[in-house]
Amino acid sequence: MMREDHPTSRHLGCGRKGLMTEPQKRPLPVRVRRSTDGIPMNDLFRSAPARPTLNLPHLPKPIGRTDDGPTPTVTPSHRPPPPADPDLTERPGPAVPGWVAVLTGLTALAGAAAALWRGRPLRTVELPPWQWAALAGCVVVAVVSFGGLTRGRTGSAWVLSLFGRYRGSVRRTGLVWISPFVLRRRIDVRLRHWRSEPIAVVDAEGSALRVVVLVVWSVRDTARALLAVDDHLGYLREQVEAATARVLSQLPADAFRGDAPTLRNAEAVGDALTRMLAAECRPVGIAVFSAQPTRIEYAPEVAAAMRRRQIAVLDAKHRDSVLTGVIDAVDDTVTRLTTRGLVELDDFERQALVKDLTVAFYTRSGGPAEPSHQE
Repeated sequence: MMREDHPTSRHLGCGRKGLMTEPQKRPLPVRVRRSTDGIPMNDLFRSAPARPTLNLPHLPKPIGRTDDGPTPTVTPSHRPPPPADPDLTERPGPAVPGWVAVLTGLTALAGAAAALWRGRPLRTVELPPWQWAALAGCVVVAVVSFGGLTRGRTGSAWVLSLFGRYRGSVRRTGLVWISPFVLRRRIDVRLRHWRSEPIAVVDAEGSALRVVVLVVWSVRDTARALLAVDDHLGYLREQVEAATARVLSQLPADAFRGDAPTLRNAEAVGDALTRMLAAECRPVGIAVFSAQPTRIEYAPEVAAAMRRRQIAVLDAKHRDSVLTGVIDAVDDTVTRLTTRGLVELDDFERQALVKDLTVAFYTRSGGPAEPSHQE
């Protein structure tokens, strides 16, 4: 009886033969090709390795964040506003209703006409000196009465000054008489709005932004608006640019990590900008009712990079939500199968079933299918 050589003896050196135990067969390794836009499924079933502890330095809390959670607030400025002249405040100026001036002028003309009528004929009129004085006075009164007549418009006011000194403001409407010897300057007191050009600012992370601000304002104190500053419109424009740069530099434009407050909360940013701008413009007689950023966008030189970053963050959030739903569905399916006694699974079979269900559910939910290749 011939004895067959064991298959392992063929691999022994020098033709040595002998009996050896056959090694246990191992499952072939499965290599998964990972794509850049998918989630590696085999990583879901590996035991989590011990992560090394990193000693990170203490980082300050983000601006506007409290212990109870992120609140979109902006830190108010502690810099005092410019001082205002306490003596330069609006007060009523000397003015008379127009009908009084018209009546006075007509009376003066009537008196002058009566004086001339008494001295007929006009070519050889002879009047005593006191009548000449009365005639001259009537003419002066008539000229002053009719010369001081002006029209007061709704939504505007007259600022009066005499020899460089403020004499008052007149907000009357209709026909009104103002002394012709004072300097009159008209100023608009209506509610107005102004849209700025794109303002170049940077956020808390140093990203360049372009911001457009809509300001609703009006002149509250005509004396300060016209006499306390050279150009109140130019002052308002400069303060809008300065306040916008100060407010928007306290928060990032977008929160790519976590739920930190950002500049996308237009209500909080607008409130902070309105308070700061109102405090800066109050000394010059301007009342700011609203300062709202209507458009906040990245500068052209960084817009493309930031757009790609935003898309990546949104894609990551979408994948996280999809994967969370898939895992919940898999857990519910496996729990129902085992609790109802439909299948009996050991640890290895349970792991394989969970993996197959995860791949199937994730693929049906819109995730990319990941091909596996055996070698």
